[in-house]
Amino acid sequence: MPKRVFLTGIGGSIAVHFLGHIMHNTDWEVVGVDSFRHKGWTDRVKVCFDDHPDWKTRTTIVTHDLAAPISPILKKKIGHIDYIISMASLSDVEASIQDPVPFIKNNIDLTLNLLEYAREIKPEVFIQISTDEVYGAVETKYDDLRSEWDAIVPSNPYAASKACQEAIAISYWRTYNVPVIITNTMNNFGEMQSAAKYPVIVQKKVASGETLSIHGSETGEIGSRSYIHSRNFADAVIFILKNLPPYMHQSEKADKPDRYNIAGDVQLDNLELAKLIAKLMEKELKYKMENFHSTRPGHDPHYGLNMDKLKKAGWKQPLTFEESLKNVIEWQTQNPAWIS
Repeated sequence: MPKRVFLTGIGGSIAVHFLGHIMHNTDWEVVGVDSFRHKGWTDRVKVCFDDHPDWKTRTTIVTHDLAAPISPILKKKIGHIDYIISMASLSDVEASIQDPVPFIKNNIDLTLNLLEYAREIKPEVFIQISTDEVYGAVETKYDDLRSEWDAIVPSNPYAASKACQEAIAISYWRTYNVPVIITNTMNNFGEMQSAAKYPVIVQKKVASGETLSIHGSETGEIGSRSYIHSRNFADAVIFILKNLPPYMHQSEKADKPDRYNIAGDVQLDNLELAKLIAKLMEKELKYKMENFHSTRPGHDPHYGLNMDKLKKAGWKQPLTFEESLKNVIEWQTQNPAWIS
């Protein structure tokens, strides 16, 4: 029997690539859930099915806000589940700063409801998708990369809400034997991403010949990130599900659940990324520097993850960062509605 995956936030720009990667690389079935009230769009799922109508037979889409409990009727509709991928969350950092209370409550409530569901149905694995931002900033672009189980020091309400999700998941792992694995990932990008995200903004500015603002500090320090295509991210999670069973507290007497950092293969500052996008587009980059950090005290210039653990386990990225970025630029050029 094929595995059945409960994938949350199915209409989001990351989860929809998980759907595509699962469909393309496994015989698994997907039950995708989304409220379609936040960042999830039915349009993204439609693109997947327009290109691959046969995938519909292995996919069930459920409209539900996970901030509310999963009802008995909905549980019957969902059916048997082997893997839960807990991805749905509010994730806009600026929105979390402007109105933190409902933002944090939403992310906590949906995690509680998913874990209660897992406590009842007892899946083989519960993947808690988290962020590099829970670790806080690293000192420089190149050094001091965070390893699994380094100190959690979130700098903004979004990161704090993800740290809360991790803590709740760990408590359910320890108290109720929910088979939790935590993944921490860095900036995702991909086709159908929000037009408000930095790589899309850069492509739009370069294509139109407009001047791009590059955010830096008063001393000229430019923020850096590692970017990973969402299909590569999905590949890493599927590798974990297939090859790395969860540590269990009650049976194996482990002191904490397993955790894997997932990041891209290069670390770029915002100017380097913009220059690369312009190069791949074979166009000129026009830019100006702008002091941004002083307007947002919680802003972290640099994040970074050490990926040695997952690499040593045998995972390799299917495509390099530059190959992935080139593909995204070409797709978005051919589908301009997604970056308008």
